[in-house]
Amino acid sequence: MRKGVKATVIGSVFAVMVGGAGYGAYNLVSAMGGSSGIGGSGGPAPVKTGPPSAAEVKATTKKFFAAWESGNSVTAASYTNNDAAADPVLESYSGAGHITKVKITPGTTTGATVPFTVHATVSYKDVSKPLDYKSRLTVVRGKTSGRALVDWQPAVVHPELRSGDTFVTGEAASPAIEAVDRDGNVLTKERYPSLGPILDELRAKYGAKAGGSPGIELSIKHAVADSADTTLLTLEKGKAGKVRTTLRASAQAAAEKAVTKYSESSIVALQPSTGQVLAIANNRNDGFNAAFLGQLAPGSTMKIISAATLIDTGLTTMNGPAPCTPDAVWQSQTFHNLTGLKPDLGATLADSFARSCNTAFVKFADSVKVDSLTREAEDRFGLGRNNWKTGIPSFDGSVPASGGPDTAANLIGQGQVQMSPLNMASVTATAKTGTFRQPVLVAQSLDDRQLATAKGLSASTSAQLRAMMYRTATSGTAAGIMSGLGPNIGAKTGSAEVDGQAKSNSWFTGYRGDVAAAAMTQDGGHGIDAAGPIVRAVLAASG
Repeated sequence: MRKGVKATVIGSVFAVMVGGAGYGAYNLVSAMGGSSGIGGSGGPAPVKTGPPSAAEVKATTKKFFAAWESGNSVTAASYTNNDAAADPVLESYSGAGHITKVKITPGTTTGATVPFTVHATVSYKDVSKPLDYKSRLTVVRGKTSGRALVDWQPAVVHPELRSGDTFVTGEAASPAIEAVDRDGNVLTKERYPSLGPILDELRAKYGAKAGGSPGIELSIKHAVADSADTTLLTLEKGKAGKVRTTLRASAQAAAEKAVTKYSESSIVALQPSTGQVLAIANNRNDGFNAAFLGQLAPGSTMKIISAATLIDTGLTTMNGPAPCTPDAVWQSQTFHNLTGLKPDLGATLADSFARSCNTAFVKFADSVKVDSLTREAEDRFGLGRNNWKTGIPSFDGSVPASGGPDTAANLIGQGQVQMSPLNMASVTATAKTGTFRQPVLVAQSLDDRQLATAKGLSASTSAQLRAMMYRTATSGTAAGIMSGLGPNIGAKTGSAEVDGQAKSNSWFTGYRGDVAAAAMTQDGGHGIDAAGPIVRAVLAASG
């Protein structure tokens, strides 16, 4: 994807997601040589084309399963369309993973897709335990060879496996933990599924500090740098140490339920008065913690920071002029508004903010300095300095001082700006209170880490942002989502166009009382289409 400015935007912006990997490259297997038997002339046999037949699907699956069951990784990998990637995973299965006595039972085939159940035994030293799970594979036609081959995805071997991951059985890398919320309620990935990767990270960092001792486990060793191992089976328990988090079980439950309604969604909720994270939830096929680590253009939710920049640099105020023109041109790039938004040449900043008028903000590109938005984001909102220490890995946001067309594009959450739901929840919390409090998932006292600081906002700027966000939540673009949540509310909608996507990424951020939340749904449409309902559900449950 290219970065920069698109001449016509809807709501806001292009986005680049850093996170889940793509799989499924085809290997290059030479066609079998020999006589074709056609017309009596020699030459290679014709390469088959088209979808694999039912007989081919059955035969390939049977051979792949048989080789996998016998522990012959090279042979099993040869029945996939990427043997170079498949072999080390399958080798680690029976090797470092110590997984034996494998029995694979296929289910009912649908087209070229075969679900199956794995029954196996994990044995390490004198301890053995059964391992049972379900997965699926799809048979495809090799592009070069024409053979029917298993479409290689790491998740074929185990649903929690990602690109480059391998298996290992032995003493755990870190002691187990019993994670609890702020009220002492136990948090498990069985009850809160999207907390799985977060609990793994907490264990890796705080297991030893919490006084635990490691057990013997089968784990997935992730290829992504600094990513905690994922435990699949405990053969021998160690001693679990207790780790208290800032999460609130009720908010977490609401967040988990809300994201399940929209695929590729993430949300973070936090407490503006403390910066403590109340909920983290992701519903993603790749298992990536996009709520904390996502890096996407945030669309018009960025206008919270942009409005603060215009106020703090003296360019306008909430009641000052910010005309909403039909279009705006900046360095030969033409920007438009959401389809159907009527121009308002007499609009104030509050008017244009509540209606999410792009052109009103783009017009200020002539007046702001190249680094004005960057300075505001860093100095007032604590973003972009790479110094947040939440307790687990997180992205701190990025608002680079981009010149050229991006000076205008950044003002509407376009161009080079990148955020995560965590970042935007923090932005909303700072706007609401006027004070930047670095988000935290575990208490600072647990490891004496240094938290990030920033100047925060003046009382006047914070008051104006609250007033504009309240207006957006009660009579602007977010009114339908925030209706009925009470008087102490504020919100901002956003959408981000992405090259190659049918729909934009949906963004929404808002607060209710002492809870701020931000959500993002990839390919979710406008802010009110997907991210908005997710945020509302969490705010409604946190009253």
